[in-house]
Amino acid sequence: MPPRKKRLKDLIILIRGAGEMATGVAHRLARSGFRVCLTEIPEPLAVRREVAFGEAVFDGQKQVEGLIAKMVSGRKEIQGAWQEGKIPVIIDPQCSILSALKPDVLIDAILAKKNTGTSLSNAPLVIGLGPGFRAGEDVHLAIETNRGHRLGKIIEDGEAEPDTGIPGEIGGHTWERVLWAPRPGTFIARKRIGGRVEKDERVADVEGAPVVCQIGGVLRGILRDGLMVQEGMKVGDVDPRGRREDCFTISDKARAIAGGVLEAILQKYNR
Repeated sequence: MPPRKKRLKDLIILIRGAGEMATGVAHRLARSGFRVCLTEIPEPLAVRREVAFGEAVFDGQKQVEGLIAKMVSGRKEIQGAWQEGKIPVIIDPQCSILSALKPDVLIDAILAKKNTGTSLSNAPLVIGLGPGFRAGEDVHLAIETNRGHRLGKIIEDGEAEPDTGIPGEIGGHTWERVLWAPRPGTFIARKRIGGRVEKDERVADVEGAPVVCQIGGVLRGILRDGLMVQEGMKVGDVDPRGRREDCFTISDKARAIAGGVLEAILQKYNR
């Protein structure tokens, strides 16, 4: 007899990364009924922390749009989180849980602009988000992450568009809306996410050097207080549109990418 077809709700999906984009993907898949687990580094560097499940590493749990992610330490706790209706997050930069979990789908959502070790052999379906992956060689499918007409598109042959290095345009601004570390050292925030900021306002410090807004708006994201940063690293994000509620909800970009991932999974397993 042929092997019994696996039910969609029984699929295990492992996501490398737990930042903003990974969270958008995990949120949509969990709401669609899949069992999802995310891996993270010991000190996540998410800027849009209010929509990053990786914050569970610091706080034990993180809620995003009604779903709760829970910090876990092993396979038994992963299963326990699923039984509680929560999304497990495990500190595992090398993705060592892969061998124990044996996922049906592996999604590399680190967004490192390069492949940091993901391969076709990791799972029956391996998906890479953004540039750095070649569909058919190191992943089965890639998902376009560059804003534009192809955002969220499934790539079955070849690679996603290369990184432009230019922040996405919001309200007519690109570079101006991003806050960068002026020097290496400890990051100290002066403002909270969702707060109103003005042009030339000092919103953070790195070893006494000010981090100053180039435009006014709302602080959509800012790095967690006390983390070590490198010079030129992104540490904050100003939204000139000024809608505070947007600071606490998944972005249109993350939802589009998540839609592409969901489509890719259903193409393979809903047959």
